[in-house]
Amino acid sequence: MTELGKLIDPAIFPPLLTQFIITALFSFIIGLEFHGYRRANRQDLGFGTTRTFTLIGIAGFVLYSIDDQLLIYMAGLLGLTVLLGIYYQRRCQQQVYSLISPLLGLLTYLIAPVLLRFPDWFAILYLVTILLMLGEKPRIRRFSDSFRGPEIITFSKFLIMAGVILPLLPNRQIAAFITVTYYQVWLALLVVSGLSYLSYLAQTFWFKEKGVLLTGLLGGLYSSTATTIVLGRRARKKAATYQITQAIILATAMMYLRLLLLIFFLGHVAEARHLLAPFLAFMLASLLVVWLVARIAQTTAQDVDELPLRHPLEFKTALIFSMLFIVFAAGTSIVLDHYGSDSLGVLSFVIGLTDIDPFILSLLEGVFPLSEMDLIAAVVIASGSNNLMKAIYAAALGRNRFTLMAAGWLVLLFLASMVYVFFLL
Repeated sequence: MTELGKLIDPAIFPPLLTQFIITALFSFIIGLEFHGYRRANRQDLGFGTTRTFTLIGIAGFVLYSIDDQLLIYMAGLLGLTVLLGIYYQRRCQQQVYSLISPLLGLLTYLIAPVLLRFPDWFAILYLVTILLMLGEKPRIRRFSDSFRGPEIITFSKFLIMAGVILPLLPNRQIAAFITVTYYQVWLALLVVSGLSYLSYLAQTFWFKEKGVLLTGLLGGLYSSTATTIVLGRRARKKAATYQITQAIILATAMMYLRLLLLIFFLGHVAEARHLLAPFLAFMLASLLVVWLVARIAQTTAQDVDELPLRHPLEFKTALIFSMLFIVFAAGTSIVLDHYGSDSLGVLSFVIGLTDIDPFILSLLEGVFPLSEMDLIAAVVIASGSNNLMKAIYAAALGRNRFTLMAAGWLVLLFLASMVYVFFLL
């Protein structure tokens, strides 16, 4: 008996009766939704009414229950398929080519084995998915119309990267002085690309009206440095407002969230917990500044006609990230071997002026003679020096008081990072 059946007292309702009622109820709900769908689209009822779907579900339940070898059930499935095929052929002669009705008939017939053989969560998911496919037709069609052909190729690339290439890579160290494995490099690339891909999809499909604040919010999940550069340039070319200040600060706030997610998803839970307090404090302080700026000066929305990110699954982007990951892992190993752990702070500061994601991930994934506190300090220093570089970008590219305000806050975040490392950690 399923868990759904256990919710009802077996002394009052025998298990077989409970399963029968649930099957009939599921079939009846599908019939209701299907005919609501056809009425909404001003179509006829199709091959049957709600009662037809209910009877199909009941027939499937009875035939599935009376024969353990399922021969009778399979014969019923074959017969139903033939009848629905004849119905579809007749509809095609009327130039109606929809397969929705026949497919729903078959799916309703399959409710019994799904309910009796699979966990309850799957049976409920089965029903809900069918209902959503019917009820959300307008949204699905709008999404389908906006979905560009190359996007399915992009998604296929991600599946190949995650499901084909990753399992084939050996989990062995690349070289004696490169203390990361091939598997770790590609896994880090997938995590970074996956998070960037979600940001890309959000900007492309769900948030097509790209206001400045949205650019800072979503762009920061991809690359706060790239977003700061784009916003700085736009602030110089167009009339800047306080929203430029807010967007640049928002991008950096999202950087802290992105780093925490990357570190956590790669399995470094202890390091993520240690970084949660400083990063959360820096992020919340940045969001508070954004709110205060909004209170000081009420500004209107401003469009940004240039995305702050390129496609995250480009082969060139993946190759650059992988090479930087390996170079930073090798460089860190060489520096630590020659100068010891005391040099890690200087190295973190210098690399923080470039691209911090591959450095931080290579540092955490590699095998280095470092304590946990050394790793935490290196991550905070790198993120702080990256804020200093973004401040320089914002001030130099924008050259106005709005970008200078944002640059000032980024400098304060850099100083706060140094204070945390040298006095609080």
